[in-house]
Amino acid sequence: MKRYCQTLELRDDPELIKKYVEVHSDVWPEIKQGQREVGILDMQIYIHGNKLFMICDTVDNFDWEKDMQRLATLPRQAEWEAYVSRFQGCDPNASSKDKWQLMDKIFQL
Repeated sequence: MKRYCQTLELRDDPELIKKYVEVHSDVWPEIKQGQREVGILDMQIYIHGNKLFMICDTVDNFDWEKDMQRLATLPRQAEWEAYVSRFQGCDPNASSKDKWQLMDKIFQL
């Protein structure tokens, strides 16, 4: 299993943040199906203020660039990205890759 961690900042607006959290309590089935189809085994998003932290566990042969590009072409993925972009503090036309910034692990116990 591979693990990827990413970060993203939401717009600093309490109402938008509340709505973003609500939206993620009922993610569209096509989005979850697409994630599994490309090899994502588990995904978790944590929030602190307007900062998000995502943990993404994948199959061993997952290729971040190739598989995330493939994910972007699956049903409703572009629609989902456009829908959630209104909450995110970045260019609404940016790809998921450009919005979510991969993090480097600096410690492990």
